Amino acid sequence: MRIIGGVLKGQILKCPVGVIRPAMDKMKESIFQIIGELSQKSFLDLFSGSASIALEASSRGAQTIYLVEKDKLKVNTILENIKISPVKIHCKFMSAELFLKRNKEQFDYIFCDPPFPYNFHKELIDLIYSTGSLKKTGIVMIHRPSEKILPEIINGFKRVDQRIFGRSVVDFYQYNV
Repeated sequence: MRIIGGVLKGQILKCPVGVIRPAMDKMKESIFQIIGELSQKSFLDLFSGSASIALEASSRGAQTIYLVEKDKLKVNTILENIKISPVKIHCKFMSAELFLKRNKEQFDYIFCDPPFPYNFHKELIDLIYSTGSLKKTGIVMIHRPSEKILPEIINGFKRVDQRIFGRSVVDFYQYNV
């Protein structure tokens, strides 16, 4: 795994033990092209895995970055990987759902990459909405297998984009105004 853009471009990351499904370079590049400039923006990486998405956001200028990962086997690798970040990355080692319920921050971008067997994609997006974790101009991105279909509207969010990468899909949601 490596960083594909920004000031950390080309940096190699360690892969944690246990089950991991690293984001494909093509998918990462597409996501970060869509969301554009991250300077002075905030970014939340849920189901972080190796911290590669949080580090990609850091490399591209995000200033406030949180990552959330509940798998304790990944802690040491994440802590080692984030040492290269030009800004502090706040690490929360707990479930994404618990983090959202306790969270008091609002983010410009929230990236969700739950394990493919995860069955609560819609509920996760609904929780993001109900906790007010996304800024009014923000974007929620959720990576899912293509066989798990999500509705166009979830609570107060509307799907504004969708990208397909083989058997995986990234949906982009914003407030439905």
